[in-house]
Amino acid sequence: MHGSSFGNLFRITTWGESHGKAIGVTVDGCPAGLELSEADIQPYLNRRKPGQSIYATPRKEDDGVSILSGIFEGKTTGTPISMIVPNTSARSKDYSDIAGYYRPGHADYTFDAKYGFRDYRGGGRSSGRETIGRVAAGAIAAKALSRLGIVCQAWTRSIGPICLSQDPEDLSACMDNRLYMPDPDAAIQAETLLTEKMADHDSVGGTIRCRIKGVPAGIGDPVFEKLDARLAHAMMSIGAVKGVEIGDGFDAALACGSENNDPFCIVDGKPAKQSNHAGGILGGISDGSDILLTVAVKPTPSIFQVQHTIGKNMTEMDIQIKGRHDPIIVPRAVVVVECMAALTVFDALLANMTARMDYVEQLYKN
Repeated sequence: MHGSSFGNLFRITTWGESHGKAIGVTVDGCPAGLELSEADIQPYLNRRKPGQSIYATPRKEDDGVSILSGIFEGKTTGTPISMIVPNTSARSKDYSDIAGYYRPGHADYTFDAKYGFRDYRGGGRSSGRETIGRVAAGAIAAKALSRLGIVCQAWTRSIGPICLSQDPEDLSACMDNRLYMPDPDAAIQAETLLTEKMADHDSVGGTIRCRIKGVPAGIGDPVFEKLDARLAHAMMSIGAVKGVEIGDGFDAALACGSENNDPFCIVDGKPAKQSNHAGGILGGISDGSDILLTVAVKPTPSIFQVQHTIGKNMTEMDIQIKGRHDPIIVPRAVVVVECMAALTVFDALLANMTARMDYVEQLYKN
């Protein structure tokens, strides 16, 4: 299978299937000397693991991570970092019927069309459990970014039609509810909606907002390696994501230039902007303000209603899916978005070290 790697200099490769023995990731290109242990990674995995609330799949997994290589005396060695998370609660028999038909909204048909064969147990590589590797690797990138004063923060912006009215400055409330929604009133409304949809054996989608603070101006490249293009690539590679906006996104198409442009000014002797419709990126390069992006997440395709589909024998049929599934993907995907943002930004920072001769001189000139 081609395409299981992401990044240029800080490069990750994820491996494993939903119902295989384990899920894992190899991280190549992490600089030596970064203090790192499982304790730095586990909190991120705990945020995405199943079974945390009635709004997540009841599959019970500890998702405990082990670092197999690349660490010595508590620091990275500069060699590949390999991490593994065992699958301990797979119930493959729940998916035995799926071998004979294609679930609506899933990758069953497209996997068969591409490979002529598929792992039908929980979706195999197309399962949400693949994101374990991304989160483990993203935790390393996030720790490296923290050394530079850069922080990636993501939260639930909307669930169904219930949407936050503005971006919050304080995200502490995210940890106080099961939906990672920083507005308690909106979270209560969203829980009511989810309870209704669960009773109808249905699911709900939503959006995730991500803010990246502390990125200096000048990160990214102006053509195919634009920072916003790389972020869009990172987000669209997440299985349930169907759209990405940078800054005002599609609302920019409704504005006039006089409304959409961000006037420049001087603050504390440095260039700044009076607004941030661009979302912190101009011409594919960071402008020094907060980078803002929004990700659209589709409803969980595994619903327990009767659905119409076709079998592998090309006959039409009605099916009712079994198994353990999330009624909404958004809350567990928040940390995935955060980690993919961290991976993208840290990779771009490493690439930027070769952008100017004076940067090279600072590193190598005696």
